Formats: sequence, C-alpha cells, structure tokens
Amino acid sequence: MNVVIFGATGMIGQGLLRECLLDPRIKLVQVVGRTPVGVQHAKLKELLVTDLYDYSAVETQLSGFDACFFCLGVSVSGKTEAQYTRITYDLTMAAAQTLCRRNPEMRFFYISGASTDSTEHGKVMWARVKGKTENALLALPFKDAYMFRPGAIEPMHGEVSKTPAYRWFYLLAKPLLSPLRALFPRYVTSTEELARAMINVAQRGHTQAIVHSAEIAGLATS
Repeated sequence: MNVVIFGATGMIGQGLLRECLLDPRIKLVQVVGRTPVGVQHAKLKELLVTDLYDYSAVETQLSGFDACFFCLGVSVSGKTEAQYTRITYDLTMAAAQTLCRRNPEMRFFYISGASTDSTEHGKVMWARVKGKTENALLALPFKDAYMFRPGAIEPMHGEVSKTPAYRWFYLLAKPLLSPLRALFPRYVTSTEELARAMINVAQRGHTQAIVHSAEIAGLATS
C-alpha cells in the first residue's frame, strides 16, 4: 500500500507513522503538514504545505494513494464554535475533497473521538462539530471511509502530544494508563493498537464505518 498521513507530528500521528514505517505491507508513506517530522526512512516522503486549507499548488503530489490517515486535530479549549469548526471541519474537508478527487479508490481514516454526536444537534459543541465532520466525510465518494472514535489513549513509544494541557495529563496519568488499559480495554487503547487497527482495516476493509474504542484492540490483532 501507499499511504498518506496528515498530522504526523501529533501524538497519534507519531505512533501511526512509526507503525507504517515498520509494516512491510506499506511501500510508501507520505506525510503532509506544515513542519518536518524529523524522521528519515527509505520509504518516507514529506510534503510541506504552508496553507492546509488550499492544496491547489500540490494537488498532483496527492495522487496514487491507497489510504489516508487523517490525524490532524486541536483541543476545543478556549475556542468558539466558529473557530473550532474552521479548524476541525473546514480544514479536514479541504484535504478530503482534494484526496477524493485524486484517489477515488482510497480508504480514508478520520480520528474522531468517543461521544461524537452524529445527530449534529446535541448540547456538546465539540461533539456536534466532530459529528458534522464525520457525516460530511462519509458522504464523499471514497472507496471506504472510517471514523475511528478512541477513548483514552496510552502513548507507547515516546509519542508526545503537541497540546500543553494534554502533555501534563499524560505525564501525570502515565503510571495509571497501562493498568487501566489492561482492566478496561473497551475504553483505553494505545497509540500502537490504534495504528495497527487502522493499518489492518486499510489493508482489508471493515464492515462498520464508525469504529468505537471497544473494537480497536481486536482490529489491531486480527
């Protein structure tokens, strides 16, 4: 497979990039973002884009991919609904619409979140916006689109969140995450499991478009 990753410098993206580079089923990994990932590998390519809302200048470099792993995202903290929508919905759709045009046989993966609101009408703002984004992605004519909704995530190989508040959370919660994942695998996953699950589904597909946290561990190993 040839795959493209958006958000490879974030915590989930770091874990996904690591697993993609290790997986012999993947021949090419192209990362797209504003800043270099700081990794060198024979099958890794980087596409630096200054404006993640406009791919017109690099559209030809976004062709020939079997799967896209879209891991870009921000914390809702301190943002209005308009600001959060601009980053979460508009930015995601700008990339997805371009990729769909160039790769109609692509499988597209979106990192969403547990409690995302598919009705788009609930009281929780971030969940409404995530639900709107999921629904719009599922309406695009990709070969398949999958919305992954993990709960708590344990970093496994030194992955670090770009959000300061999350970095503090993971620093403080680190001693607890492994035991919690063992006790509650339906609610706690790891960066490695999440990445392996997405790669496996990219390879063979899945019957459900929305993948909940409880399914991730099984998809990672099957």
